Amino acid sequence: MEFEVRRGEQTGAARKNEVWGSLTWLAGSNVSTGDTLTLGRVVIRRGQSNPRHAHSNCCEALYLLSGRLRHTVGTEEVILEPGDTLIVPPGVFHNAETIGEEDADMIVAYDSAQRDFIPEG
Repeated sequence: MEFEVRRGEQTGAARKNEVWGSLTWLAGSNVSTGDTLTLGRVVIRRGQSNPRHAHSNCCEALYLLSGRLRHTVGTEEVILEPGDTLIVPPGVFHNAETIGEEDADMIVAYDSAQRDFIPEG
């Protein structure tokens, strides 16, 4: 049986800081070869939102660890509280905005190691 352990210092090297927060890739083609999924941790800073986008080649699952989010999925809005999970189908434009007093911290997974990112517009 083959397996891989990625230590904390490797995870930190895969962090991408954005104006609105950060993405830390934990598994997927951007941090390793041979994965069949993408896994990451996303932090959206208090009062910020990430860009509206879609993924044409994969489904996205998001699990909110802390904070509160207003997530727009297509034309609908949903408020996420800690412990909530959101599943976004392929090709659906979406984004999230923090609405609480703290940063939103979440785990995100995609059913492809090579997820694409399509900005709206």
